[in-house]
Amino acid sequence: MNSQRQKTSFRNGHLQRALLWGCVAMLPILTGCTAVLSPIDTIPAERLPPQFLAEPQAQKEPIDVSRLRVPKPPYYLLDKGDVLGVFIEGVLGTVDDAPPVVIPMEGSDIPPAIGFPVPVREDGTISLPLVKPIPVRGLNIQQVEQLVSRTYRDGEKPLLTEDARIIVTLIRERTYRVFVVRQDNSPGGQGLVQAQQLQTGISDRQDLTSRGFALQMPADKNDLLNALTQTGGMPGVNAKSEVRILRGDRISQANRDKEVEEFYRSHSADEFPYGVLPPVGDESNVVKIPTRLNPGEQVNFRTEDIILREGDIVYVDSRDTEFYYTGGLLRGGQFLVPRDFDLDVIGAMSISGTSIAAGNSFGSQFGGVQGVPPTELVVLRQLPGNQQIAIRVDVNRAINDRRSRILVKAGDTLLLRYKPQEEFVNFGLGTFFTYGITSLFRR
Repeated sequence: MNSQRQKTSFRNGHLQRALLWGCVAMLPILTGCTAVLSPIDTIPAERLPPQFLAEPQAQKEPIDVSRLRVPKPPYYLLDKGDVLGVFIEGVLGTVDDAPPVVIPMEGSDIPPAIGFPVPVREDGTISLPLVKPIPVRGLNIQQVEQLVSRTYRDGEKPLLTEDARIIVTLIRERTYRVFVVRQDNSPGGQGLVQAQQLQTGISDRQDLTSRGFALQMPADKNDLLNALTQTGGMPGVNAKSEVRILRGDRISQANRDKEVEEFYRSHSADEFPYGVLPPVGDESNVVKIPTRLNPGEQVNFRTEDIILREGDIVYVDSRDTEFYYTGGLLRGGQFLVPRDFDLDVIGAMSISGTSIAAGNSFGSQFGGVQGVPPTELVVLRQLPGNQQIAIRVDVNRAINDRRSRILVKAGDTLLLRYKPQEEFVNFGLGTFFTYGITSLFRR
């Protein structure tokens, strides 16, 4: 009888232990181990193709601002919209009268002018008494004075004697109406403060609202640097590293719509990366001027590209949408991607303010045991056409291997997770210290 009872007790003990270990094996699933239940198809960071990497920013330097200015020419060349001062003794003004003197408008740096106002007309000519219209477009003041003198003195019947006075001066230079739209409004160099406010979640967007300016720019000062200087200076850290100029004399909505329609009709998505048709704009209407360049990089714009004409629009884009996001075991947040230095995934984790060595979720459930920290970071990177790729970063490897420490890109979402083995180790530690030690004392 005793032998039979011992065998029964032995079998029951084995059954209990089997059930116990079965429950132990099922507990990681029942308690929600994300690495086991929610696998993510990822690409290791060290094997990421170059086209998916973020462009480095740290080595870029501000452009030499003198490249955004057109030097003042030695002679002012006339065109439509200029106003000349003309005095022709006996024709425009009498012999006994002194030539009228015109004081320039406030803010103008041209000297006082002499003569009666004569505008340069749309066809580039001026109209004077007794003679046909005189073409002056592209001439300087001295050349116009000589041309007027020849017109009145040469020919079979001269209209003036040789001693008659002829004076030609510039009363008012032509201006161009230019529009400037800026979204980088960070007064007094507060761009960095604004960026820090965005990173800490303080939403003060009053400095990020757009501002518009309508400028009347004189012909010899109608360059990009003057437009930026008059509207707040060079773009700050809240602005993208380029300025766009939309040419007013080329804007044609009908032509643009035809070009877009023709592009989408004649191309298929298979011809482009990721199988996505790129957005089409009228690039012939837009000039992009970079404000930051890589060392040794040559500027890719011409002098005429920074000269502004009637109806042009200068657009300074804001960077207020260039954020990356954190989640998973990182503190959730929205953070601005730096413009002037590179931010890698390790730095982004530090900015989130979450310590990855602070223990694990199982520690509080099973005896408060401090387990191994999570070391798998998944970076969700946006691609054209609402697509994305998932990049796997091994945090331990990234500390020592720079290839794994990829740069953060605008639109990235960083999710910190446990690896499967880390979840099992942490669960095992919690289970042992909770149930194993208790069982030992019961024995």
